Amino acid sequence: MTRCNAGSVLCEPLNGIRLRAELGKLGVAVPYVLVGLITLALWVYCVVDVITCPEHATRNLPKIAWLIVVLIIPTIGSILWLVAGRPVGGQRMSNTRFGEYDRPGRQVAQNPEDDEAFLRRLRERAESQRREAQRQEEQRQRDQERRWNSGEG
Repeated sequence: MTRCNAGSVLCEPLNGIRLRAELGKLGVAVPYVLVGLITLALWVYCVVDVITCPEHATRNLPKIAWLIVVLIIPTIGSILWLVAGRPVGGQRMSNTRFGEYDRPGRQVAQNPEDDEAFLRRLRERAESQRREAQRQEEQRQRDQERRWNSGEG
């Protein structure tokens, strides 16, 4: 058997028994690496999920408290977030294309026919817009007739 002074395991020829022992050490480390990678992926997923979750949708704790729990206690905090803090079901899904309509406390008209003042202002505004559009159309036609009569058009 020859030995290298370089300190490398590869410098020394390995017999079959020693080779299996070296590979066996690697086999023991693989599950730990896999568990570590899964834990890291879970932690990153939960941190992003807590950050992107709406404040009003979190359960049991405020959003900032969940973020602190998940950051300080990665594995247990992530599992707690998934079980006890994450919104349940379709609460996070918006039924509109515009997120500003989903904010909490937004007043939604229940029965617009009951609000006479609102309807009156709406009719007045529509009528003023109709009058303005009609005035602009008449002005455009007068300008076009003037150009036609003067020979420009």
